[in-house]
Amino acid sequence: MAIPKGNMRGLQDIRTLSGKVDQTFQPYRAYLRIGGLEMEKARRNKERESALHRVKIIEERFQAIDAEKTALLRNLERKNSNAQPADTKKGEPIGESHPKKSGFRIKY
Repeated sequence: MAIPKGNMRGLQDIRTLSGKVDQTFQPYRAYLRIGGLEMEKARRNKERESALHRVKIIEERFQAIDAEKTALLRNLERKNSNAQPADTKKGEPIGESHPKKSGFRIKY
């Protein structure tokens, strides 16, 4: 007896819907996904609050730096306007009106 050359179908060739169940028919998966999304949202909110707190600290430090810089510049302007001696020459640094002496002498 010869084997027929047509398409022989068996039990394994019957198509079924197993494995093709839509996700909406599995409510536990939807609830699990919702729970995961809520946890991610809470974590991201905590990260955001932490980042905003760090930015606030940095902004406060910028203000403190600007205030200190302004105070130092005011002090320099006051000292420069009051500390100009009359006998200094232009271009000569203050405190170097005498020529430099190298070393020092000790008498015995």
